[in-house]
Amino acid sequence: MSKKVVILTSGKRKNAIARAVLKPGSGRIRVNKRPITIIQPPLARQKLLEPLILIGSNLYNQVDIDVTVQGGGITSQAEAARTTIAKALTQYFDEPQIRQKLLDYDRKILVSDPRRKEAKKPGGKGARSKEQKSYR
Repeated sequence: MSKKVVILTSGKRKNAIARAVLKPGSGRIRVNKRPITIIQPPLARQKLLEPLILIGSNLYNQVDIDVTVQGGGITSQAEAARTTIAKALTQYFDEPQIRQKLLDYDRKILVSDPRRKEAKKPGGKGARSKEQKSYR
């Protein structure tokens, strides 16, 4: 086990930004001050639990994780929080097997997604569409 006392990490997905504080404890995990077990919808909860399930309960029961997420939608917030939880666990335990197991499962768990929404363009309804000219 690592001698580090507190780990601070962050993760992003679209407009959602998640920050996590990991410290030694008893396995309590909270997202926006709510226990992870009562997060709704169930699909978002399942996304949040992925890194915890992959590393095994015997390791994450040694730490407390507090995640703060803001911006974006439900799915983006869940993916940003998932990224920051995985980053915090890999930094805290500092074992190559954990990092490799997470990367083998899904690379997006440890790497924030750089994709963003494309800006709206003038002369149309959205980012790509433009008004059609009638004088052709």
